[in-house]
Amino acid sequence: MTTPRRRGYGWGNDPNTGNRRFFLVILGAVGVAQTGGNLSIWTAAANRLAARRAAFTRPAMGFVSQPEPRMIGHFGRGKQLIAGNFQFAGHLIEAPDSGLWDLVPPDAAFASALQGFAWLDDLAAVGDADARRHAQDWTWGWIARFGRGRGPGWTPDLTGRRLIRCIHHALLLLQGRNRAQSEAFYAALSAQTVFLSRRWQTASPGLPRFEALCGLIYSGLALTGMERRMLPAVQALARECRSEVNSGGGIASRNPEDLLEVFTLLTWAAQALGEAGHQVPPNHLAALERIAPALRALRHADGGLARFHGGDRGLDGRLDMALAASGVKALPQTGFPMGFARLSGGRTSVIVDVAQPPGGRAGASAHASTLAFELTSGRRPLVVSCGSGAPFGADWHRVGRATASHSTLSVAGFSSSRFGPGADAGEVLENRAEVTLAKPVHYPQSHGLQLAHAGWVRTHGLTYSRELVLSQDGRELNGQDDLTSISAPDRARLAEMQARTPEGALTYALRFHLHPDVEADLDLGGTAVSLLLKSGEVWVFRHNPGPNLTLEPSVYLEQGRLKPRASRQIVLSGRIEESDVQIGWTLAKAQDTPLAIRDMGTD
Repeated sequence: MTTPRRRGYGWGNDPNTGNRRFFLVILGAVGVAQTGGNLSIWTAAANRLAARRAAFTRPAMGFVSQPEPRMIGHFGRGKQLIAGNFQFAGHLIEAPDSGLWDLVPPDAAFASALQGFAWLDDLAAVGDADARRHAQDWTWGWIARFGRGRGPGWTPDLTGRRLIRCIHHALLLLQGRNRAQSEAFYAALSAQTVFLSRRWQTASPGLPRFEALCGLIYSGLALTGMERRMLPAVQALARECRSEVNSGGGIASRNPEDLLEVFTLLTWAAQALGEAGHQVPPNHLAALERIAPALRALRHADGGLARFHGGDRGLDGRLDMALAASGVKALPQTGFPMGFARLSGGRTSVIVDVAQPPGGRAGASAHASTLAFELTSGRRPLVVSCGSGAPFGADWHRVGRATASHSTLSVAGFSSSRFGPGADAGEVLENRAEVTLAKPVHYPQSHGLQLAHAGWVRTHGLTYSRELVLSQDGRELNGQDDLTSISAPDRARLAEMQARTPEGALTYALRFHLHPDVEADLDLGGTAVSLLLKSGEVWVFRHNPGPNLTLEPSVYLEQGRLKPRASRQIVLSGRIEESDVQIGWTLAKAQDTPLAIRDMGTD
């Protein structure tokens, strides 16, 4: 047997010195220690006991009706799994002669990815005999090793996730299996269903509890004799829809990708209930009707979601599939869904974080991204957030949460929201930027936003305000960023902070992180930046005199990759020598760029 070779990513072995420099700068701006795991010892022990008791459940003998897959995964990832390249949670283990359950997970996130069975979607995307053999071997391998209540996968959210995948792909899994193997499969599904019926309440509110309840509903509807365990879950899910999905269609974590996962689960559960002849509770349907317009508002022109608060852009096509399956009509969204604002013109979209970061348990992956924006032109992201660093380890997780990892302004290395003292200091932002102004504005040929937050009032006596105005044709975005000491106490606080710094001057940095596919060059003697997209579009960044303009290294933290991608960022920097700083800038398509470009390039 070949010895597995593991590759992880840490900043210390990054060959790109620019990435390392960016990492160190941002990490210094965060300043927080990480804390321990998510499950208490007592909860984990109770889960193990409930799992072992559930293993003695009288098993179902089959499915009520033939299950069908609601979705499949990535063909490329499926082929990599078959080849023995196991890439999960930012790690790659190359073990072509090893089984999935022979791997030694490098961390808890890797183990959770294995136990959640999302890899089954990727194997189903391949769908050939080799993929089916791997799917069957690994599924029955799990049953043999963990099916009696052992291992780290017996948590309500992972069990719900695993059940849904096993039921979705049951035809793939059961094809060619003998009677004993089929009975072991049904016994494992039955034990997990009983476990969920007893332990779903211990799942954390939000996405984990939705996963647990939807998994229970799915298995209760699909397996013979399990319907009585499903009925209480239907009502419990309706209560969660009422309490966890707010009037604007948002959830507490403010993570757009989590919102898509919740919406997908609720859509699947509603379809399964309807197909089985059950009535979907009104609160369940109402939640779908609230979430759908919110997701449409959080979607860029290229179909990807805004990347804030731990979320990535989402699997290609999944949002469109979920919206189509829900049957919810496209209605205009009013206000700021889940604390975000969207500007659009032509084929340009701008999405802005216009609310305080989430706090408490919901803020475990919150970003200090208040007033940061992203811009996409057609199929091409231009200005982005760095994204979530969680797949690349604890340090990169902290980096991705800092204000300097977003396209907005930071003061003297201070994030606009910061971690506070206490046991949860490594998880939750306690000193969160309060948004004091969030107002849409309309002009004859453009529309925009007037925004402000008080994230640095207590620390530096400074209020940050930002105005963004997008032309109707989407060819030009104008920005104005100001730092102001409004009151006498604010000016005194600013003077105190200036006295503590060398030469009596604080610094600021206004950042515009660029997507890795954007080619950026200083132009016009270093006073502008030319930005070339793969579509052939050319954008030009200009600014008013005063700040120092530089092009610096950055990173793009993208799920599914082994390491962060190198990218660049436009930085306007300077000193806060007086009580006011005003920065004007424009980001516009070059005059010779056509109104419409046929973008046929491949990614």
